Amino acid sequence: MNILILGSGGRESTLAWKIVQSDHLKQLFIAPGNAGTKNIGINLQLSVNDFEAIKKVVLENNINMVIVGPEDPLVNGIHDFFLSDNELKNIPIIGPQKLAAQLEGSKEFAKEFMVRHQIPTAKYQSFTEETLQKGFGFLESLDAPYVLKADGLAAGKGVLILNNLQEAKKELEEMLTQQKFGKASSKVVIEEFLDGIEMSSFVLTDSENYLILPNAKDYKRIGEGDKGLNTGGMGAISPVPFADIEFLAKVEERIIKPTIKGLKTDKIPYVGFIFIGLIKVNNDPFVIEYNVRLGDPETEVVIPRIKSDLVDLFIATAEKKLNEFNLEIDDRSATTVMMVSGGYPESYEKGKEISGLDNVNNSIVFHAGTSLKKDSVITSGGRVLAVTSFGKNYKEALAQSYQNIKKIHFDKMNYRKDIGFDL
Repeated sequence: MNILILGSGGRESTLAWKIVQSDHLKQLFIAPGNAGTKNIGINLQLSVNDFEAIKKVVLENNINMVIVGPEDPLVNGIHDFFLSDNELKNIPIIGPQKLAAQLEGSKEFAKEFMVRHQIPTAKYQSFTEETLQKGFGFLESLDAPYVLKADGLAAGKGVLILNNLQEAKKELEEMLTQQKFGKASSKVVIEEFLDGIEMSSFVLTDSENYLILPNAKDYKRIGEGDKGLNTGGMGAISPVPFADIEFLAKVEERIIKPTIKGLKTDKIPYVGFIFIGLIKVNNDPFVIEYNVRLGDPETEVVIPRIKSDLVDLFIATAEKKLNEFNLEIDDRSATTVMMVSGGYPESYEKGKEISGLDNVNNSIVFHAGTSLKKDSVITSGGRVLAVTSFGKNYKEALAQSYQNIKKIHFDKMNYRKDIGFDL
């Protein structure tokens, strides 16, 4: 099979690394890819939202399957674009259609879905510029901290958690009237704060059946001890030590099953990954958010723990045969630590040369924000590299990742030295 992966980050690097291990693969293409994917497939300089250019590449290269990494093209309807085109409609897409992608594309849509199907989540209301005063009133009815979420896509940065009521009102006004997060915050969802510990559950569904993939916990804040600004993710651990059999059974019964059933009830066709952001409150799971693709950096620990052939798994998904698939999972712990550019998640410099990649042993380095300049690998993003390791437990795996990070260097590089600190 010829397979195309859309995307350029650590998630897509990890999918590429796993897919090239498959006996089904003839040729792998990654669009646009990065310096890491260049070594294992053919990078194509394409925008993930340029559907006509993607169509041209798919037909020219006899692509048999498309794996969509990021959320943007899904929310913009790439799956629907394929289904509506006679030349593309029989090519399987792993990633949901536009309506289903609203689970991530609109926080309000997701909340209404959860309420409709009795899926446990925080109490909420949503507001626009016209209802700003009502928003202030709702904030006053809540206890601190206050959770504000931009309704639309904001590249993982549209969520604010604030302890001060006046500050929360000020931020709400900025989001709604000054487009602090662009169009994404033309509507804002205000939620009650749930106090607990977070984790993520990952499901693959063929619209009829589902498989539960390894769970993970990521670390979003830039600073040690979960301080400072939110990022796209600074590291991740799988499996989650505090998610025991009893808790995971609750997740499946109260959240995963009603989600899959709710999609069918609402006639929302869904083929692809469902990322369920969870919070454990007094041993009960609540949904914080849905994403309609794999998380990043969670992918860098979830996918390496899947022992089964990933292309086999995707074929079963496309053929609606997930109920017949025997998913094999590695029992070991996997951890990843993200190396980021100095200054990230605020302004940072690009083009820093990366050295020491050849010195890494017993870890896998997934490229996230890299490109090539002549023969050198250079930084091209905020999150640059993810260093993934296995171990008997997460502490052993983390020690391995940190040992290898010391062998890699680029100017002003930064990483969190306390991944797993709260476990």
